[in-house]
Amino acid sequence: MASDAFISRRHFMGIVSGALAAGAAGSAAAQTIATKARIVIIGAGAAGTAIANRLAMRLEQASIVIIDGRRDHIYQPGLSLVAAGLRPASYVVSRTRDWLQPGVKLIEEPAVAIDPVAKTVATAARNTVPYDYLIVAPGLVLDHAAIEGFSLDLVGSNGVGALYAGPEYAARTWAAASRFAETGGTGLFTRPATEMKCAGAPLKHTFLIDDIASRKVGAGRYKITYAAHADSLFSVPIVSEKVRMLFEERGINAVYSRVLKAIDPGRRIATFQTPKGTEELGYDYIHVIPPQRAPALIRQSDLSWADKWTDQGWVEVDQYTLRHRRYPDIFALGDVAGVPKGKTAASVKWQVPVVEDHLVAAIQGKEGTERFNGYTSCPLMTRVGRAMLIEFDYRNNLAPSFPGLIAPLEELWISWLMKEVALRPTYYAMLRGKA
Repeated sequence: MASDAFISRRHFMGIVSGALAAGAAGSAAAQTIATKARIVIIGAGAAGTAIANRLAMRLEQASIVIIDGRRDHIYQPGLSLVAAGLRPASYVVSRTRDWLQPGVKLIEEPAVAIDPVAKTVATAARNTVPYDYLIVAPGLVLDHAAIEGFSLDLVGSNGVGALYAGPEYAARTWAAASRFAETGGTGLFTRPATEMKCAGAPLKHTFLIDDIASRKVGAGRYKITYAAHADSLFSVPIVSEKVRMLFEERGINAVYSRVLKAIDPGRRIATFQTPKGTEELGYDYIHVIPPQRAPALIRQSDLSWADKWTDQGWVEVDQYTLRHRRYPDIFALGDVAGVPKGKTAASVKWQVPVVEDHLVAAIQGKEGTERFNGYTSCPLMTRVGRAMLIEFDYRNNLAPSFPGLIAPLEELWISWLMKEVALRPTYYAMLRGKA
């Protein structure tokens, strides 16, 4: 059996490597054009870095400027592993500048204003950067202040976890979660009512901490409640039902239409808004994921939807081209894009070529042809060493990348490898513009 498993793993990694090579070859084979176009990209996360590098390889003599005040690049898909004690915080941290192709200029300042009429971006140091084309990819902001009584200072103590806040806080989350797994009690896991990056992450953390607690403190000495913000556990109905079945099998209690509004860390009480009013639940460990919104930079620059997500401010783009509906020289990528699906790194991989296609076509006076179909991927870890590789599109259709090899609704070690082993090199190849 060990030999068969080894062969299967080697075969699987060969498939992934082949897919990466094909992506790199496709990028390198794209026709290059000469242009004096000024392209400004706000945000050096996964989306901003990937599009900057692809355009640098595609456009000769273009001015490509990326604006971001953050020195470090964070591999965000790895935060769930850090928060479960499976990787150190350093696993997800690298230097932003090290990923950029020669010819891409990095301005290490935050962007503070966009004038879509004058076609300029202002930076924190009062520099004004003009553009012919603008790509907004600043990510999103975590609205911790929306949770009364919560502070990032609490994370790691008082039974409080919050893995989304970054590597340090993911590590602190594990410190609090591991104490719960060793001593037992009541674990309370939440998610916000807003759109959010990687909507599977709250479920991953729930499953992993349950699995770890079952092997440490043992069954009967702890209980877990998952507070869903709506009347389902996941936006894709067939996946929601599978998660419900797994929760029932493992004794995880699911409560619905519960939105976290406040915590009392001294009393260890969480307050939820429900359709019938407020409700208090006690905890020994609570995982807090706050509401998530577009940065103020976006919301104050006339780029947001006026009739959708009005409390969140996502950029008003066509969901298939990612081009702004009112300002055709502006595109949005990644978390900030106002589209029904796609706030994952895997989505970025499929969004970037679409924006590249339409932007390059616009420079040439043509129309692009590529379309983003809402592809979203969630390697949903259900226990240490097992995961389901959930992939779907705008229509909630399952969209498996490895049909016949990976069954999306089965808990498989090969799907775990996708998350723990294959995803990071795929992600870094994407950053370099090679996948």
